[in-house]
Amino acid sequence: MVAVPLALAAGVAPASAKDGDTHITGQGINQTIDCNGATLFVNGTGNTINALGTCYAVTVQGSSNTVVADNIINDVTVYGFDQTVFFKGGDPVLVDRGRELGMTNRLDRVPA
Repeated sequence: MVAVPLALAAGVAPASAKDGDTHITGQGINQTIDCNGATLFVNGTGNTINALGTCYAVTVQGSSNTVVADNIINDVTVYGFDQTVFFKGGDPVLVDRGRELGMTNRLDRVPA
């Protein structure tokens, strides 16, 4: 007998990154990207990312990363400490997992 996960048997694709999601992993990276409606994932330390256009979501892990986004429509999720995510447009849900553990992060709307 072969077991088939229900999602596959029902013809539903397993969850995965959307085509065009951007993953930035490293230390000290300075980069400007076009979100193109997808999710931006930043993992590492000391990275500075300028995200142009509309991001579906932004997720940041590590420490001392900075993201400045034109527009975020769904959510900003931050893990770690000393993270900064500024956005100029959108009304995303702000989830600061670091603050829940007593760490300091900055998530806020800034003037365009």
